[in-house]
Formats: sequence, structure tokens, C-alpha cells
Amino acid sequence: MSTRAIILLAGACLLSLSACSTSTRFGDLSPSSSSEETTGTVNTPPAEPGASGEPVAPLASPGMLGDDPNDDLQQGKRYFRSNNFGLAEKSFRTAVEKHPNDAEAWLGLAASYDRLHRFDLADRAYAQATRIVGRSAVILNDQGFSYILRGDYARAQKTLREAFKLDPGNPNIQANMQLLEESAHDGKSVQ
Repeated sequence: MSTRAIILLAGACLLSLSACSTSTRFGDLSPSSSSEETTGTVNTPPAEPGASGEPVAPLASPGMLGDDPNDDLQQGKRYFRSNNFGLAEKSFRTAVEKHPNDAEAWLGLAASYDRLHRFDLADRAYAQATRIVGRSAVILNDQGFSYILRGDYARAQKTLREAFKLDPGNPNIQANMQLLEESAHDGKSVQ
């Protein structure tokens, strides 16, 4: 595993996907972001590095994607938080074109595609992020939420259970499991 992939695993600050902030996803896998800038939910503190059992890596070196507050990755996050998913997709796509081994950019791209209901493209982006860092709890949580958006509750349940096994204390995974239960009970997908 490359140093960049290990560094990407070190952080786990999460952004909110929905405007109502009932479910959280889109992992910020970089250790250089402040929780104030990257957290979309009020009461969800960033996880401590290594809290999920994943390896802890040294801090990112200067010049990495995400260091500059105006780079494509950070711009994509800002657009995503403001629910401007088309511009978020464009920024994340530019980020992955410039930095094809940046799992966080791929994850942002996947989350943007989910919100644009381009699930075929989201699946490709999730596959790229997984290729880079493996089946992490953050990626599995996001994929589980993607399946909830699609109304595919069986796959959502399987994926979220796998995420929960990797990081049982993660409040975002727990929130998505609750959302899955409510969505499946009501018989309608999340918008």
C-alpha cells in the first residue's frame, strides 16, 4: 500500500450528505483538514486516527491534494456542503483527473454522482477508491448510503453491516443503519 493510501486512511472526518443532516457520509480521509471545515453535522466529532482499527500514518507532507484551501478537492467539498452537487462533481472530477490515486477525491466524486442519481458512475468511483485504500469503513458506509438512495435495502444492509464490523463505534454508520431501518419500514428511498 502506498504512503498516500496509508495517509488517506488516517483521518475520518465526515461530511453530511443530506440537507437535513440525518445521515452522514462522504469520508474525509485526509489528516490535514480541520474538523470545523469538513464536518457537516453539528454533533459528529471527527474520529480519532486509528479509532477504527485502521493504521495510523504520519501527517501529510506539504503539497498534497487537500493542503490548499482553493484546490479542486476543497472546492468540491464546499460545493457539496452547499448542496451544489453538479459543481461538486465537476471539482471532484478535476481532482481525480489531476490526482488519480487520491481516494478522498474519488469518494467525493462518488457521493456527488449519488446525489445526481448517476449511480452507474458512483459505482465506478467507489471501485476506484476501494482499489486505492481497500474496503474501509468510510467507503462501505458511503456505499451503504448509496444503496439506500437507490432503494436497494438488501445491499444497503449487507454493506452497512460490513462497515459496522470494521468500526462499530462510528456514529455515522449507526445513523445510516437507523436511516436504513426507517426507509425500509416506510418503503421509500431517501431523496
